[in-house]
Amino acid sequence: MPNMLASLRLNNAQTGQTEATVVSLIYGLLAIAVTALVIYGAFYGGITALLLRSAFLSAVTAAGLAALGMRTRAPLGRIIFYLLAIVALIPGPYLWHSYLDIIMRGAMSEPMDRYVFVGMLIAVLVLVRFSLGWALLMLSLVALAYAYFGYLIPGKYGHGGYDISRLTSTLLLSTEGFYGVPMGVAVEYIFLFALLGTFLMKIGTGEVFVDIARGLTGRIQGGPGLSAALSSALLGTINGSAVANVVTTGTFTIPLMKRVGYSPVLAGAIEAAASSAGQILPPIMGAAAFLMAEIIGVPYSQIALAALIPGLLYVLALMISVRLEAGRLNLAPDMEGGFALLRETIVKRGYLLLPLIGLVTLLMTGMTPTKAAVYCLIFGLAISPFRRETRIGPAGLWLVCRDTLSSTLPIVAAVAAAGIVIGVLNLTGMGLMFSSLIVDLGGSSVWAILLLTAGASFVLGMGLPTSAAYLLLAVLVAPALTKLGLPAISAHMFIFYFGLVSAITPPVALAAYAAASISGADANATAVEAMRLGFVKLFVPFLFVGMPGILMIGTTGDIVIATLLATIAVSTMTVAFAGWFGRGLARLERAGLIASAVLIAWPAPVASTDVLTLGARLLGFVILTAIALRLLRGRGQAASSVTS
Repeated sequence: MPNMLASLRLNNAQTGQTEATVVSLIYGLLAIAVTALVIYGAFYGGITALLLRSAFLSAVTAAGLAALGMRTRAPLGRIIFYLLAIVALIPGPYLWHSYLDIIMRGAMSEPMDRYVFVGMLIAVLVLVRFSLGWALLMLSLVALAYAYFGYLIPGKYGHGGYDISRLTSTLLLSTEGFYGVPMGVAVEYIFLFALLGTFLMKIGTGEVFVDIARGLTGRIQGGPGLSAALSSALLGTINGSAVANVVTTGTFTIPLMKRVGYSPVLAGAIEAAASSAGQILPPIMGAAAFLMAEIIGVPYSQIALAALIPGLLYVLALMISVRLEAGRLNLAPDMEGGFALLRETIVKRGYLLLPLIGLVTLLMTGMTPTKAAVYCLIFGLAISPFRRETRIGPAGLWLVCRDTLSSTLPIVAAVAAAGIVIGVLNLTGMGLMFSSLIVDLGGSSVWAILLLTAGASFVLGMGLPTSAAYLLLAVLVAPALTKLGLPAISAHMFIFYFGLVSAITPPVALAAYAAASISGADANATAVEAMRLGFVKLFVPFLFVGMPGILMIGTTGDIVIATLLATIAVSTMTVAFAGWFGRGLARLERAGLIASAVLIAWPAPVASTDVLTLGARLLGFVILTAIALRLLRGRGQAASSVTS
């Protein structure tokens, strides 16, 4: 009997190993197929948008469900996931085969059409539930219920109701459902640039960024913290994911910060705040930036250019905060960093930055982002064999495809679910009613409407991924801002910032929680500290409205003056939040600095000659000058001599 049991366990283990190998192989093949499809569509085009998007979503959803099945222990659960993966593979080929017939019919009215729709809907919702949690799933289900049972709701928020046939046509055959503009952005931009970022990380570009940051900041007091902030910000320019940045650079920077004296909470907060910079820093920002370009209808290069100054302001504020914290704690520098490391890095591995430099150059010449990304991939493949440690063979490319698919799975799931909600909002007209409600509540006050918009953006951002939050905000909230006469890019940047701040704000704060898991600190305490360090994301969006020059809107003079005022205001507020400038700051001094920052950044055009505007900014500079002189005179005094 013992031998029989041992044999049974061995057979089960072998069966499980075989199953894992087969599923892993299928996942890898799907990753290669998706990569080939995306690159072909980006470089050659010629594929009908609906067919390209449906094939992409089918393959990605099937891969995600197969991976979930492989990780599930219960045999029944694995079978269900595998069956759903097969179901998810059907809509792509089905639409490809029946597209002309469906177009001739004018709708998806056949029973088979509805079966395909229901199967795909279930598959997507299951993927959403297990890759993103309950929030987006419940939102999708509420939207579907509202579309179907709207006839039961009295008043202006009710409607006649839409049957399965109409929902099928809207969500599976139009550009307002699964395969709408957001899914097009996922196919054409998000996956492609994630592929580029993953490839650059694979050949060692990420390590180059880390060493450059250590070379620039290592010998300064608190250098490890500055290195963490700068390297994570640089790394974010190629992957745009806050959590990915934390787990990539945080495993090195957080222990280094702790070793020189940063507390676990502060070390984790610095890494989380720095890693979230990647979503707002060009050239490769977060996925939502590509969505913004498509929704507004402007080239992505214009979005990246508009995001440059606010992104740099965020990094500047973070670097100032980290340096002041190092002074307050009297920390040691990173003696292994410095210009020797910088010189060695540039000489030996600087060529790994060439693909990124090429990307920026091609975008500036007017080339489409998709073709620029493909050319940079080719260029990266060409230079990778220069050194043995950067060479990447077929196995490495296989892993790049797999890792890219894994990193984009949650984004694609979020975009698909958001497509459901957006499709229902457009079908029922609820999106316009929501915008009208915000305008009605805010009345004629621009700032009241902005605060309501910020609140709605913040709440939606807490429960949803950045891409999904931005998509819903673009439909629900952005129209309310554009009704006020704001430029579209100002309105969308405003909601973009408030939608993505959830990376460092409880109760979600995924970047802060990931950093806390590495530092060993309390997750919520890390998130609160990261909010203090990353306050610019809450402050700067209001400048998009009052001083649009920081978004490169207006004359050269407007842009220069707005940038100067914003830099002074952000730096001043950073010192106030740090509470240290050579000595501890009194409460009155901190309050004065905050007041001066707000007055300097008075929300009005920089060329305004309005008496109130000029008076406010003058008063701000007077307060700042007075406090600065006080700090300079008493810089050598001990903090204990400062009265609060």
